[in-house]
Amino acid sequence: MKDGLGPPAYADILDASKRLSRVAARTPLLACPAADVICHGRVLVKAEVLQRTGSFKFRGAYNLISRLSGEDRARGVVAYSSGNHAQAVAAVAELLGVPATIVMPGDAPRLKIEATRGYGAEVVLYDRYGESREAIAAALVAESGATLVPPFDHPMIIAGQGTVGLEIGEEMTTRDMAPDIVLVPCSGGGLVAGTALAVKHRFPAAAIHSVEPDGFDDTARSLRAGTRQQADRGARSICDALLAPTPGELTFPINRSLLAGGFSVSDEMARAAMAFAFRHLKLVVEPGGAVALAALLSGKVGCAGKTVVVVCSGGNVDPDVFSAALAPAPEPRLASG
Repeated sequence: MKDGLGPPAYADILDASKRLSRVAARTPLLACPAADVICHGRVLVKAEVLQRTGSFKFRGAYNLISRLSGEDRARGVVAYSSGNHAQAVAAVAELLGVPATIVMPGDAPRLKIEATRGYGAEVVLYDRYGESREAIAAALVAESGATLVPPFDHPMIIAGQGTVGLEIGEEMTTRDMAPDIVLVPCSGGGLVAGTALAVKHRFPAAAIHSVEPDGFDDTARSLRAGTRQQADRGARSICDALLAPTPGELTFPINRSLLAGGFSVSDEMARAAMAFAFRHLKLVVEPGGAVALAALLSGKVGCAGKTVVVVCSGGNVDPDVFSAALAPAPEPRLASG
């Protein structure tokens, strides 16, 4: 990245890692014997639910906001998000003493809205089906002179999220292992793009896949078409963190170059994965954070005899949604390897 506007490079991820080393959690890569049995392979889960603010989003938000000049910090930041990026930006802004205004959909989980306000940010609610969050944020930026902190389509955001992949690579090397497959939740594509940049640098043969909710599989369809596609306008999903309507302008070229493909899963599969993670890993995972695990457990990914890394990207879920996911249900069980 030469001018700060182009795609990030591996060096930017290394730089982000240094910047984040004293503020972000280095989340664990957990073995999951129960998943090993189901998929007839070796499964490791990257638990980003244990990151500050409960998701990977803290990494990118800090990497961008911490680089702002004193004058820019004084003018504040603006972001738009369904919740995880909102909380991350609000938390980083509080940490650095920066005013923050966050545009959030009115139907976002109450836990996410309340947490964002709890960090001291001003929250502006909008109708996700009738209003444009980008237009609202642009008006706020024009009025205040604040800096926009986008959820995925910025090189420093992608580089920050790429530290997830950097940690995966470092931990796998320490264990003398190599990933055959890496499954990453995807909305606008920042997490999977950054993760792919880092993992493919160390393990070029690794097959990295995006995972999205059914109906919001715009990245998977874009990868097949070779051009950016739109999500189904009528689609609905409990995976509130993964409802971006189209891949990012900056993230998609990276993903088109580096990803092996994409999968999508149903809400039912996401709920089953949430319950599985709680029972076997003792992790609270939100619906959007569970889709990569859902793709594995549902048999969509051929993983017999392979080493698979699954990113569980967030754990910010309202209690009633989580309780419903934990209702008695049969364990996933693949018929054959």
